[in-house]
Amino acid sequence: MSSILELQNISKNYASSIVLKDINLTIENNEFFTILGSSGSGKSTLIRIIGGFVKPSSGNLIFNNKVINEEPIFKRPFNTVFQDYALFPNMNVYNNIGFGLKIRKLDPKTITDKVEEVLSIVGLNDFKKRMPHELSGGQQQRVALARAIVCEPKVILLDEPLGALDAELRKQMQLFLKDIQKKIKTTFIFITHDQEEAIFLSDRIAVLNNHQFEQVGTPKELYYKPKSKYLASFFGECNLIEGTVDHINNDIITIDTAVGKINIKNKYKNISQKQNITFAIRPEQIFLNQKKDNNSFSTNVDRVEFKGAVTNIILDFPKNIKIKVQINNAEQQIAIDENDQFNIYFDPNFGNLFVND
Repeated sequence: MSSILELQNISKNYASSIVLKDINLTIENNEFFTILGSSGSGKSTLIRIIGGFVKPSSGNLIFNNKVINEEPIFKRPFNTVFQDYALFPNMNVYNNIGFGLKIRKLDPKTITDKVEEVLSIVGLNDFKKRMPHELSGGQQQRVALARAIVCEPKVILLDEPLGALDAELRKQMQLFLKDIQKKIKTTFIFITHDQEEAIFLSDRIAVLNNHQFEQVGTPKELYYKPKSKYLASFFGECNLIEGTVDHINNDIITIDTAVGKINIKNKYKNISQKQNITFAIRPEQIFLNQKKDNNSFSTNVDRVEFKGAVTNIILDFPKNIKIKVQINNAEQQIAIDENDQFNIYFDPNFGNLFVND
């Protein structure tokens, strides 16, 4: 896969306020790439820089090996889909989609052919004469996407396009977006604050934190191999257990925690004895009712949270430590009540260690 877009040392300041600092990124052709971050992290500013709506304070934006910092919006082969759709209220669906083609002065037959083709792709053939106010939120979003893809851009920028939709419609549109991106084989750059949405949609994800990228990788890389304590807790649910390195013996690190002494497979170069560390482990990576010689601990259930497909079990440990364990209800049928006593087991192959500052 070849790269289509590169960001080199992109920074953005407003007076003395830093929004983005030394952003470096390469996006591949036909990739579904997501920029994930909490509110105020600078993700919308970054996508506006890519789209040409905002100029960077420093750095270069390179498209197909050409610096395009000074390229005006209308000359960039990008189209943007906004959260508020930005449809023309006085135009029907057909004319909204075809507006960009008319601006480019294409002949009427070409416009008709292209609009009809895109209407079929987004499933709105029967709605082309309707006005925007006659459409549901999901239908309006489809029109906005159709308008973006009809001009055949090389990159489509999506700035939290599903943020205004209710939960059920949002899930439907996620499936729709993923399907459309595969059909048209175009690079999508997607902005969201929703971790689950990013995991489901993306080929790769960049997590923005403190004006910079915390990590860039596939959803599985970010979920199972986070490079920081922040990322472990931000990207999905995670138990963070403070401790001290008790000893290191070849391929095993033993950490002393309020839970007890936990053995972890040694895959780290920066860990030394007596260091203060944090052990991060996902709720589904802890096993119930498996009593073994090492890494097995007994404790009481603080509360049980039934979530339909899964059940979260919150366990009580000394020093007010709460550990969350998640079980798949289709795989395990366990009768659990508050104050029950349970054994848990930490597999040494699971989890990550981070040195505390």
